[in-house]
Amino acid sequence: MRAAAPDNAQFIRTGSGQTWTYGDAFALSGRIAGAMDTLGIRPGDRVAVQVDKSAEALILYLACVRSGAVYLPLNTAYTLAELDYFLGDAEPRLVVVASGAREGVETIAKRHGAIVETLDADGSGSLLDLARDEPADFVDASRAADDLAAILYTSGTTGRSKGAMLTHGNLLSNALTLRDYWRVTADDRLIHALPIFHTHGLFVATNVTLLAGASMFLLSKFDADEVISLMPQATMLMGVPTFYVRLLQSPRFGKEAAAKIRLFISGSAPLLAETHTEFQARTGHAILERYGMTETNMNTSNPYDGKRIAGTVGLPLPGVTVRVTDPATGQVLPPEQTGMIEIKGPNVFKGYWRMPEKTAAEFTGDGFFISGDLGKIDSDGYVHIVGRGKDLVISGGYNIYPKEVESEIDQIEGVVESAVIGVPHPDFGEGVTAVVVRKPGAALDEKTIISALQDRLARYKQPKRIIFAEDLPRNTMGKVQKNILRQQYADLYTGT
Repeated sequence: MRAAAPDNAQFIRTGSGQTWTYGDAFALSGRIAGAMDTLGIRPGDRVAVQVDKSAEALILYLACVRSGAVYLPLNTAYTLAELDYFLGDAEPRLVVVASGAREGVETIAKRHGAIVETLDADGSGSLLDLARDEPADFVDASRAADDLAAILYTSGTTGRSKGAMLTHGNLLSNALTLRDYWRVTADDRLIHALPIFHTHGLFVATNVTLLAGASMFLLSKFDADEVISLMPQATMLMGVPTFYVRLLQSPRFGKEAAAKIRLFISGSAPLLAETHTEFQARTGHAILERYGMTETNMNTSNPYDGKRIAGTVGLPLPGVTVRVTDPATGQVLPPEQTGMIEIKGPNVFKGYWRMPEKTAAEFTGDGFFISGDLGKIDSDGYVHIVGRGKDLVISGGYNIYPKEVESEIDQIEGVVESAVIGVPHPDFGEGVTAVVVRKPGAALDEKTIISALQDRLARYKQPKRIIFAEDLPRNTMGKVQKNILRQQYADLYTGT
């Protein structure tokens, strides 16, 4: 994925003021690719990466693309127990972690036949030590459009996480489409405050910037004051709804601060219509909301020109077909009727890693991916997401699947059973909430359960509240009716 920019054009400026030209980035990516080749990494081998966000970490992704290795980004919040599963399932040849995590990760990696190298946020680490001795003019591996470029893990409602296999063709086609649809050019300067271990920050923000020959302010995390300070020098911001909520909470933020930004984009979680309306009133800008998934990259977007309608995720992107079907019969439904959202296009993934039966079950006979999201298409063609058939919780832009959290809670002594739901949260979109049934006489309180989960689940998966109940509501088939729980506790965080 060679950038459309000359070598001397600026590509990255970090929060500390360090700058990287396109020539700098591609020279280092060539050296890292050479180092991986020296380590025995071959096209098709998986490279698992669990490191803090940095310019070097982003350049490591480019090195994997150039070498033909399959990039496997992992959330930095994952515990060693969680990491053990991913390494066992993906069987990476190389695992790259922060220096401080090396000892613990090496114990796990050895069991799975992987080697471990390090990369730290300040640019140090054993991988870059190896790369210094390599030439910059690495010859890119020859890869076909259908060859794997990355595996991103996405949890299931039952069982363990699934590895979504994304090809070079998936990533390239989607990035080119978004570049053109959002009119991104070499003159754009993106504020990049997203994590780089999932689709939004890695593929949408980074790949679109590269293919446009644009530049980015690469921030280690979102900080409202820092973002506001950068806005006079920038033209775009990509964020999750939490970003926009936090900006609106700042007295510094308004029309003057946002005057130079031509495009505010939101995704990864539903944007409340109230946030959209308040933002437009405060700044004069209508946030552009879009809809994507780990398995499909981006599917729809509100238009660059035309109505950006609050509460919708816009129109299907060029080359992407979106339809709504009856979940029971598979019959395509007419406009305004709610059903299962299905997607087809060059953006749709190849399948789940080593799960052929699961892959087959998620596709229709005519090749549409069954998203698991419930929605409708209105008479103007705009897609509305109205619910999730898989009980997915999206909190702060992160996907949390209840079954994984429930499994951990249910192992705690004194717990009979639990149900994990997402309910509206003014800052995170949805708050992870657990309803727990205790054994008679059990001395369990909220603090005890939250404390027990601290080392067993990534922080973003941990419940914000634990609620105790005598029993869980069930239908006649014995299935827990989470819709009732969501209604019952809908005001838990909003206080309305």
